[in-house]
Amino acid sequence: MGLLILYLFIAIGISFLCSILEAVLLSTPESYIEILMTEKRGGAENLKKLKNAIDRPLSAILSINTIAHTIGAAGVGAQATKVFGEVYFGLVSAVLTLLILVLSEIIPKTIGATYWRSLALLSVPVIKVFMYVAYPFVVLSERITRIIAKRGQAYTFSRQDLSTMASIGYKEGVIGKDESYFIYNLMKLRDVSVEDIMTPRTVMVSVPESITTSEFFKQIDELYFSRIPVYQGNKENITGYVLKGDILERVAKDQHDVKIESLKREITKVYERIPVPRVFQLMMKKNDLIALVIDEYGGTEGIVTMEDIIETLTGIEIVDEKDTHVDYQKLAREIWKKRLNENRNRIIDD
Repeated sequence: MGLLILYLFIAIGISFLCSILEAVLLSTPESYIEILMTEKRGGAENLKKLKNAIDRPLSAILSINTIAHTIGAAGVGAQATKVFGEVYFGLVSAVLTLLILVLSEIIPKTIGATYWRSLALLSVPVIKVFMYVAYPFVVLSERITRIIAKRGQAYTFSRQDLSTMASIGYKEGVIGKDESYFIYNLMKLRDVSVEDIMTPRTVMVSVPESITTSEFFKQIDELYFSRIPVYQGNKENITGYVLKGDILERVAKDQHDVKIESLKREITKVYERIPVPRVFQLMMKKNDLIALVIDEYGGTEGIVTMEDIIETLTGIEIVDEKDTHVDYQKLAREIWKKRLNENRNRIIDD
């Protein structure tokens, strides 16, 4: 009877421990290990080594688990036959199978997958002992793994994984909705070109550089925009931009005859197919808040502002204390439609 209990312990007890170690090792993410290393927790470095070469500890754990199952099941079967007789061999096998399934697979793996944070560092010394005991099996498994690894490509962490983690983090209450949305947009930003977020030329508000500050107010009823593109000859020939503040400053000083051209500033030009992150870096480097979007032939396609980029990233319209409208791309289209209707009415009247 004593041998029966011993073999039962080997079949279930050792396997129980192996299953917990396996679940903990597979459930512990590398991000958590990096946190432990930042906090300089004891065993974090060894845990990282085990995770980086995960085939070695897994080989040791699975080898010992298989040996325990095999020896334990065979021993229990043999001892049960001696103690209870061959007539109960089938019943003993069925009960043992159920016990192994529940006590050495389902329960321990559930524990390991649920409490991996608490068990991660505690499992390190035990796994190292297992690797020492099962060293021949580890070496054999490592050689087989190398052969397989040559034929396939190891999985690497992707941008989609990070987006998914942000979504999961929001659902689990780890991060807020806005934070999750921000991370998702950040990962998608490189796939967005500047033409997707620009204000098109057809609805772009611009003024000729030849007019004066007083004439400026006759063309622009309300100063919705802080930076207004200026052109020479026609609206496709954008030569720069002017600041609303510069114009108001001249008007306040009764300098009504100052040409807009004299207030003009250089405008950065960007190709319409350039990804938004590259445009952002360029505008930051030049300390620009507005850029002219051009096509492959140098023709004007529209304008893009720093606000457009940040709003694309955050999904929130940026409005300062002097803004009377929220969506200025929408406003530009409304102004364009208004002018189009006015021109149509003039044609009808004529």
